[in-house]
Amino acid sequence: MRRSLRVRALLALAVIAVSLYIAVTVPVRLGLDLRGGTQIVLQTRSTDTTDADSETTDRTLEVLRGRIDALGVAEPTLVRSGDNRIIAELPGVQDPKKAADVLGRTAQLTFHPVLGTADSADGSAPALPKRPHERVLPDESGTPLRLGAADLTGEHVQEAAARFDQQSGAGWHVTIDFEGRGRDGWARLTGEAACHPAGDPTRRVAIVLDDKVISSPQVAPAVPCGTGIRDGATQITGSFSPEEARELSLLINGGALPVPVETVEQRTVGPTLGAQAIRASAWATAIGTVLTSLFIIGVYRLMGVLATVALACYGLVSYAALAALGATLTLPGLAGFVLAIGMAVDANVLVFERAREEYAARRRASTRSALAAGFRNAFGAIADSNITTLIAAALLFFLASGPVRGFGVTLGIGVLASMFSALVITRVLAEYAAGRPVLRRRPHLTGIATTGAVRDRLTRRNPHLMRHPRRWLATSAAALVLAAAGIAVRGVDLGVEFTGGRLIEYATDAPVDPDRVRTALADAGFPRAVVQSSGDTNLTVRTDRLTNAEETEVTATVRDLADGADKVRDELIGPSLGDELRRGALIALAVALSTQLVYLAARFRWRLGTAAVAALAHDAVILVGVFAWLGKPLDGVFLAALLTVIGYSVNDSVVLFDRVRELARRSPKAPLSGIANQAILQTLPRTVNTGMGAAFILTALALLGGSSLTDFALALLIGLAVGTYSSVFTAAPVAVVLHRRGDRAHPSRRR
Repeated sequence: MRRSLRVRALLALAVIAVSLYIAVTVPVRLGLDLRGGTQIVLQTRSTDTTDADSETTDRTLEVLRGRIDALGVAEPTLVRSGDNRIIAELPGVQDPKKAADVLGRTAQLTFHPVLGTADSADGSAPALPKRPHERVLPDESGTPLRLGAADLTGEHVQEAAARFDQQSGAGWHVTIDFEGRGRDGWARLTGEAACHPAGDPTRRVAIVLDDKVISSPQVAPAVPCGTGIRDGATQITGSFSPEEARELSLLINGGALPVPVETVEQRTVGPTLGAQAIRASAWATAIGTVLTSLFIIGVYRLMGVLATVALACYGLVSYAALAALGATLTLPGLAGFVLAIGMAVDANVLVFERAREEYAARRRASTRSALAAGFRNAFGAIADSNITTLIAAALLFFLASGPVRGFGVTLGIGVLASMFSALVITRVLAEYAAGRPVLRRRPHLTGIATTGAVRDRLTRRNPHLMRHPRRWLATSAAALVLAAAGIAVRGVDLGVEFTGGRLIEYATDAPVDPDRVRTALADAGFPRAVVQSSGDTNLTVRTDRLTNAEETEVTATVRDLADGADKVRDELIGPSLGDELRRGALIALAVALSTQLVYLAARFRWRLGTAAVAALAHDAVILVGVFAWLGKPLDGVFLAALLTVIGYSVNDSVVLFDRVRELARRSPKAPLSGIANQAILQTLPRTVNTGMGAAFILTALALLGGSSLTDFALALLIGLAVGTYSSVFTAAPVAVVLHRRGDRAHPSRRR
């Protein structure tokens, strides 16, 4: 015993020391929703000559990397997602229009000879091209020009630079230097144009960027016919502003994209919103952890103090794991980190309750032997419940994307860290403390020698909750009907992530009536805009997909009604991506249910596994129905909460059925209803104490987490209450009813 304790102590010290070193030396990378910035998801499109495969997307990514570097963005991130998507994260960039324009332009730069104007004889309409490869494009003044085939492209350009001509007063222009064959081509092109008389349109050279004539200058009179400009240099003029000249030179230097790209998602978060989220989550973490610790100490006394120390070690290990893996901590991920604190309490509660049972069953047992038995008996339930949560975290990681995927990462890390803190750190501290002489003489100080108020009351009353299981099922069915009515009557309000569109959030100096804003937007030409208040001074506007010009009009309309309205969040989701995310969400839910069923059927009998899955499906439908009645959107963060609720529900059911399995082995001939009732009475103290610990954390998130975390915490609070109910009054009755039907169908199996 002492040797195993020393081994666990050394392991715990080593992990804590390494975690402390990593936490001090390696910073955690914050997501854009916490530090502010813009995220743009681009999708490459195939052309007639080039397929948008992974190789082409990689070449496109390198061109975009050069453009981002030229923009001067600090610590940008550019990665390929799948075969044809590129995710660009630009910290500090608050102008998504400019960033999307620079990244999304193909920058196909070409140089064409001008064959003449395209006006018809009477000047009423442009004539059609006559020659092969001839094009008609308007010049800077709108006059249609007939352009010949491109003689040069952007690949022949050595360098482009934005310059200001102070001597002539011509303003900003872009100088271009050609290299290699580009020098000869430029000389040939300008030499042919110089052979035409001055003032003739054919003496011009058209410079085209992305099918738009950006400049069509005449060749200077000093350029000789046939010789052209031999130094390989030219200027692009066009009354550029400083920003336009720098952007044009940036695009030319960056090169052309191999294939066109389309912006399918765009998110912008202001730095103030991210800072508020960090402060709110920090306060929620501190207050929720303090309340949870005080509750655990009040219930379990010294063991509660040691569990609080282990809880602090859990936070350190989780933070260090995030930093070591290079994971990005997003807002849902931060919520998952806070939430996992409440989950870390569960393993300790399971151990302490089993230790209390062991001490009460054997009066002469010492607190140390009772604790050892508690860890041994609780290990199966801890492993099963945490594995089910890890399954949900893995599904989020593999099937979700963006912030929801980050939530899955932090949730998975939190589960593993909570198991380590409970099974190693808490055990070392608890066994060492229980072996002290002062505690052997005063076992009541440990909190193990008492059974607790909840268990004492249940023992005195000894209710038979499973005598009429169908009554509980009728109550659950009524709740399902009420939730389904909300879905049918109010409808499911899918967020822009699942439908496509644009969501803009504004922070106002004073509360604004959403109905007034809705009416004003309808008068401005946006009748389908959905306006909702979020908190006291936050307003969200959700519409179909808007252009940047339409977004500017929406923002101007809001600011006319709300002085000082500041745009703090802007999300644009393409319809194709919305369909994909919606399908992914449905697949994630289906895979979650089936995976949980397979695992539970393997660990328990199929009837118990089916009962547990029925309970989690019951919880999922009720949660969706409540959000439907409340008119709240179902977005990616809600999906993270829903899958977490599924994990919670299965967690409670696993603890209950683990006790059912244990009692059934002791009394194989006893009816399942009696065994289930006894299991409920024995595990209910754990359920109440764990639920209270998680409720403190979630309530702190709901009240202090700000508008960004309110709906997330609300969904988890609802799921916590419904999951606690369903594990007792839905899962257990379903298992009893299935067992009775099986007995009636096969009388020979009743024994």
